[in-house]
Amino acid sequence: MNRRRRRPYAAAAVTVACALALLASPALTLQAGAAPLPPPPPKKTLEQVRTEIDALYRQAAAATDAYNLAEERTETQSAEIVRLARMIESGRKRIDTLKAQAGATARAQYRSGGIPESAQLALTGDPQLFLDTAGRLREGAKATSDLIGELSRAQAELNTYATEAGDNWTKLEADRVRQAEAKKEINAKIDAAKKLEGELAAEERERLRRLEELARQRAQSKWVDSGILAELSAEATPESRKAIESALAQVGKPYVWGAEGPDSFDCSGLTQSAWAAAGKRIPRTSQEQWRLLPRVQPKDMRPGDLIVYYQDASHIGMYIGDGKMVHAPRPGRNVTVAGAGSMEILGIVRPS
Repeated sequence: MNRRRRRPYAAAAVTVACALALLASPALTLQAGAAPLPPPPPKKTLEQVRTEIDALYRQAAAATDAYNLAEERTETQSAEIVRLARMIESGRKRIDTLKAQAGATARAQYRSGGIPESAQLALTGDPQLFLDTAGRLREGAKATSDLIGELSRAQAELNTYATEAGDNWTKLEADRVRQAEAKKEINAKIDAAKKLEGELAAEERERLRRLEELARQRAQSKWVDSGILAELSAEATPESRKAIESALAQVGKPYVWGAEGPDSFDCSGLTQSAWAAAGKRIPRTSQEQWRLLPRVQPKDMRPGDLIVYYQDASHIGMYIGDGKMVHAPRPGRNVTVAGAGSMEILGIVRPS
């Protein structure tokens, strides 16, 4: 009797528990009130991918310039620190020599009985001895004064060398930090560009290459159509011819950031190496080449001149005549001959 009465209550409890479980179910909650998921972002066009990859490689090129400049400075500072260390060592030896001379003077005075020569001069009754002693006194006083002066100068120089060495060491460490930061940025930009390209199918990668070439051709055609070639000289100086021959001999070698040859190059490493073969030393980076080398008007450009590209001067090539230039393009490409106007021109500089 009691059992029968408890059954309806037990069934009701089970029903309530199931209802609560269903109400707490995440699936039902989402179905009831959640907003629909946003649609996936639209796929980038190949032109958008090309533009993005191009921007990443240009950013990597700018970081490469920063790396190369920091590397050049660290080499200069290291050499300066070595030079100063030698000067410091030489200065210390000089001071030791001067101290030894001062000690010899003191010992000579001690051997004379400790009586100063000025007192001996006052006590002498011999006129000739008086004159001789007075002469020696003047010479001795001058020698002592010269010795003290030289010792002071040597010590001051030593302090200056030590200060300069410390300053150069601080700069060296700062440039090493800049190098490390630039290296990280370069690798990050290159990896991002490679990732973008790697996500494309083989057919899309080929189309991407054709788009890159088409963009270069359009820029070159626009440059040529301006009539610039009619104004340009085809004459090259003997120095320029040597530089051009050296640059063209590198065609087919790979671009590697920070490389100066002989097996690989970055853009400014190629131009610097080519002009070094012609006997002319120029700055290491494209930005420094743009900043420090003499500039010429586009109409006055001649073979051997360097064409600087983009507003940040992040790329550079060598004009070889007939509207063409030779350059090291970017990672994944080799040194090649291309249209001189195939990229945005910032200006022209002349090493010779």
